[in-house]
Amino acid sequence: MEKEAFIRRLVELRMNKGASARDMSLSLGQSPSYINNIENGVNLPSMTVFFYICEYFKITPKEFFDIDDKNPQKTKELISATKGMKNEELELLISVAKGLKK
Repeated sequence: MEKEAFIRRLVELRMNKGASARDMSLSLGQSPSYINNIENGVNLPSMTVFFYICEYFKITPKEFFDIDDKNPQKTKELISATKGMKNEELELLISVAKGLKK
């Protein structure tokens, strides 16, 4: 993943969470401008901070880099909600999801 794609993904996940760059920075134990500097291309996080970023979003590094999954937190929530559903209920849910994608 290139730097620009990393930045876009970080912004996308942060916006989905509804967090400001400042609040996210402080939640990670960094200076208030830390995430803003990453999003502006000034810096990239260390591996350690990258793992903290993933923890902040409650996602795995793999999910961070899966750009096809626009909101991995909600995807996890949906999958969790489907556990224990009957086959007919799952089929209905799948057909609704396919209809919404169009």
